[in-house]
Amino acid sequence: MSTRAYGWTGKHLRVDLAARNISVVDNDSEIMRAYLGARGLGIKYIMDEIDPRIDAFEPNNRLIMATGPLTCTPPAGNRTYFITKSPLTGGIANAGVGGYFGTELKFAGFDFIIFQGRAKKPVYLWIHNSKVRLRNAEHIWGQGTEASEEILLAETDPSAHIAAIGPAGENQVRLANVITGGVTGARAAGRGGVGGVMGSKNLKAVVVRGTGGVKLADLKAFKRHVGKALRFWKNPTESCATDLGRSGTIGALSFANSLGILPTRNFQTGVFEGADKINDKSFAEKYSVRGATPSKACFGCPCGCARLSRVEEPGYEGKGEGPEYESVASLGSVTGVDNFPAVIQASRICNDMGMDTISTGATVGCAMELSERGYLPQKDVGYPLGFGNAEALLDLVRKMATREGFGWILGEGSYRLAERYGHPELSMTVKKQELPNYDPRGVKGQGLAYVTNNRGADHCRAEVNCSEIFETTMLGYWAPDKEIDPFSVEGKVEMTKHYQDYCAWAFDSLGYCYFLLMDTPEQDVIDLLESATGIDFGGIEALNTIGERIFNLERLFNLRAGLSAKDDTLPKRFLKEPMPEGPAKGQVFEQEQLLPKYYAARGWHSDGTPSREKLEALSLDKV
Repeated sequence: MSTRAYGWTGKHLRVDLAARNISVVDNDSEIMRAYLGARGLGIKYIMDEIDPRIDAFEPNNRLIMATGPLTCTPPAGNRTYFITKSPLTGGIANAGVGGYFGTELKFAGFDFIIFQGRAKKPVYLWIHNSKVRLRNAEHIWGQGTEASEEILLAETDPSAHIAAIGPAGENQVRLANVITGGVTGARAAGRGGVGGVMGSKNLKAVVVRGTGGVKLADLKAFKRHVGKALRFWKNPTESCATDLGRSGTIGALSFANSLGILPTRNFQTGVFEGADKINDKSFAEKYSVRGATPSKACFGCPCGCARLSRVEEPGYEGKGEGPEYESVASLGSVTGVDNFPAVIQASRICNDMGMDTISTGATVGCAMELSERGYLPQKDVGYPLGFGNAEALLDLVRKMATREGFGWILGEGSYRLAERYGHPELSMTVKKQELPNYDPRGVKGQGLAYVTNNRGADHCRAEVNCSEIFETTMLGYWAPDKEIDPFSVEGKVEMTKHYQDYCAWAFDSLGYCYFLLMDTPEQDVIDLLESATGIDFGGIEALNTIGERIFNLERLFNLRAGLSAKDDTLPKRFLKEPMPEGPAKGQVFEQEQLLPKYYAARGWHSDGTPSREKLEALSLDKV
C-alpha cells in the first residue's frame, strides 16, 4: 500500500547483488507510520526477511541503509542508519551516522536501500537521482576510505556523497564500520560490525548524488517550529549544543575523569593519571585545526561538534577528522596510552581502515591485560605487550584491519580474544560488544542501559548518562529541579526504559541529530514530525508506543537468534570488584537488584521474554 508521502520520498531501492538486479519500490504507508524510518524501518524488514539464526556473513543476510522522515530537513536532519544482523553480537545491529549521505539519498528520491545477496566481484552502487547502477570496484578494493572516496568522486560526481568500507570491512573484521565523508569529514556508522557485513557482500561503497527535494506537509508550520527549536538550541542555559559547538565531544574526557568513571586500563579503574595529556585543553593548544569546524559540520547543523586535528610530531604526522571523546577514551585511557599524537593517529587509522574506535581500543586494552596477567604468550604477539605501549597500539590497530598475524584474532573482537585465552571475564562487553566509556559502577542508569540494550553495550540507545552526570533535563522526563544521584539505583529502571523507548523513535527513527534532540522538549519534536509528514501521531504516548514496538521487535529478533536473559549481564568486574579509587570508590553495579525490576517494567517474563499481553498491545503478537 502506498500513498502520497510528505517527509518521506515514498520510494526505496531493493538491490540483489548476486543477480545484479535493482528495483524501485513504493513504500508501504502502514509500515512507515508504524515504524517511522531508519532504525524502526530496519528491524521491521530484517525481521520479515531473514532467519535470525543465519550467520551474519551469509549472502541471505540483509544490509539496510535507511533515513527517517526528518532526514534532509533543517536544521539538523542528517542521520542515516545501517541495519543488519551483527557479526559481533549475533543479534541485531543498527549503527547511525551523521554527515550528508542520508540527505543526499533522499534528495535522489529514496528513503532507504535494501541489499541482499553477494556480488561475484567487488562493486559499488552509483545513484544519480533516478539512474541507479552497479559498477565494478575491483580497482579500489584494498584501498582505505579516503583514497576510495577520492577515486569515486572523480569517477562519478565531485558533489556526490559516499558510504564506504575500508580494508577492515573487506576482511570481514567483526568490528568493522562504514565511513561516510572519508575526505570531506569522516563520520562512522560504528557499532556492531556493519562494515563487515557490507564487505561480505563484496559491496565497497554506495555513491549518491541527488538534486531533488522532499515535500513537507505544512512548510510554513515546519519553518515556525524550526525557528522555535533554533532559539532553544542556541540558549546556553537550556541546550548542550552550545557546549558541544565550543569543545566538541572530547570535552567529556576531563569531566568523566573528575567523576571517577573514565575507563582506564581495561576498566580496572575510573581515574586516569594521564588524562590531562589527552583532554580537550591539550587538543585545543596543540592539535586542533582552528576555524575548520563549520565546513565539517553535518548537514544543516547549527552546533558543529566535529573537530579537525593536525599532528606534526615526527612519526605521527597527519591531518584528519576528530578524534571524538569515545575514540580518545578507548584508544587512550582504556589502553593506558597518554601519548596524544599516537591516540590521534590510531583514530585516523581506524577511520581510514573502517573500524569502530570503541571496540578497537577496548580489544587492544583487553589484549594488554591478558598479556600483563600472563594469559597471552609473548610469542603470539611478537613483542612484550602492556598498558601504555603507544607503538603497540598503532601496530595492533593496523594488523587488526588487515587480519595480519595476531591481528586476525583481534579482528574477532575482545570477547572471542579473551575466550580463546581462557579468560572471557576480561572482555568488557555486553552481548560480545565492547562497552562505551562511562564506567557503569559510577552511573547506574547507564549501566542498566548497557545490560539491556538490544545491540549490546551502548550509550546511544538510552542516553541515561545525560541526566545522571551531565545534568540535562533530556526528553522532559525529569523535572529541571530534580537532582539525580548517579550512584543511586532509585528510579533508574523507569528512567532507562523511558529513554530506550524514546530514543528508538525520536533519536533513531526520525533522522535528526542526537545532540540537538536530546534536550529538546518533547512537544517540539512532535511538532516537527507532524508538520513535516501531515500525520497526527496521537501525542507522546502513542509515539513512545512506537518506540516500545521497535525495542520489543529487536528483542524478539535477538531471542530467535539465540540470545537470552543470560546475555543481559555486565562482566563480573563491575558486579564484584568495587571501584578502587576516585569519587566512585567502593561502587559496584547492582545488577541483581535492577534487572528483575526492569523485566517487570517492560511487561516481560522473569526470563526476559516479552509476555503475550505486551506483544498484543504493541501489535507484535503475529510476528
